[in-house]
Amino acid sequence: MAHFEKRGTKWRAQISWYDIHGNRKFKTKQGFLTKSAARKWANEMEVAKDANQISNQDPIFAEYFKDWYQTYKAPGTSNNTKNRYDTIYRLLTKYFGKTKLSKVTRHQYQEFMNDYGKNHVKSTVYKTNGSIRTSIKDALADGLVRTNFTERINLSWNDERSRKVEYLNFNQVQQLKNSLLDGIKPSFVSRYMLLTIIYTGMRPGEIRVLTWHDIDYQNHTINISKSWDYDNDKIVNYDSDEINKDPKNHSSTRVIKVDDHLLDILNQLKINHHERLFVATDGTIPTSTAVNKVLRKQLKKLNLDKANFHFHSLRHTHVAMLLFKGVDLYSISKRLGHSNMSITANTYAYMLDELKQQSDQQIVDILDEI
Repeated sequence: MAHFEKRGTKWRAQISWYDIHGNRKFKTKQGFLTKSAARKWANEMEVAKDANQISNQDPIFAEYFKDWYQTYKAPGTSNNTKNRYDTIYRLLTKYFGKTKLSKVTRHQYQEFMNDYGKNHVKSTVYKTNGSIRTSIKDALADGLVRTNFTERINLSWNDERSRKVEYLNFNQVQQLKNSLLDGIKPSFVSRYMLLTIIYTGMRPGEIRVLTWHDIDYQNHTINISKSWDYDNDKIVNYDSDEINKDPKNHSSTRVIKVDDHLLDILNQLKINHHERLFVATDGTIPTSTAVNKVLRKQLKKLNLDKANFHFHSLRHTHVAMLLFKGVDLYSISKRLGHSNMSITANTYAYMLDELKQQSDQQIVDILDEI
């Protein structure tokens, strides 16, 4: 039963309920101009009460987000992901201060995202908004807010800050491949790692932990089920309880096709007598820094000016080769281990735009022949 009280010229409404422990809880709101307005609010709260979507708590927006991600998101995630959530928390604290969760409006949130988008690229804007939107969905389910103020938001971003994905064209890849193979021997482990990413598009961390048991010579496939955790300096299996809360890890487990040429190249490493492929004679695995040093040396030798090109850039190069040779985006996405095609499309939007321009010109050329 709701209770109403007039204080001066304004009305105050209060409802009560019992929690699962039998403790009585109260929720109060005041400042209504009329009793009917107070009654309307009380009726909405009664409906929420029946649906177990009510709370007498009203946390600060930024503090709620911090508690939410530390409880539901941080466990089992990488340090990079945790740092991203910490950054969003500091961002919300700076912009909204001590504003209560219930006081944030859709208009305020839109202004916040507009301001944020001025200095951030598209992918960052989408990730940040997505994380905040998920937290508010949970706040709605817990009865902390009555509406989701992150819905129907228009996102904008700074295209000038967007960094184009660097990659080598097909002729440059052939030059690099031939240079890596020139005089290669099993002690040059970094070269083998670079050749592997060119041929497979695997993540550097996945290459680092590859074992001979992962290679199926009969079916010409490589089974990818683990990666190197650079944050904690250890191997993690994609299907382990430690990281299986992250949906992307399920899709990272995959089997990819390779050709005889790569398998023949990798076979040369068996002389090192290690379970893992890319272990040097001294028992160490080249670091990313060491591999990048070899890559830069090779690029300089070929007079290829790629100042920001690195080990992971060859994964992008692998995608570029497949795209420009006509392989469909779905197959590429599966090969890369992305959880959905939109991630692939967003990551390689620049390449797709280039490909569209080529296709448009092909269409024009065909029409000119009519």
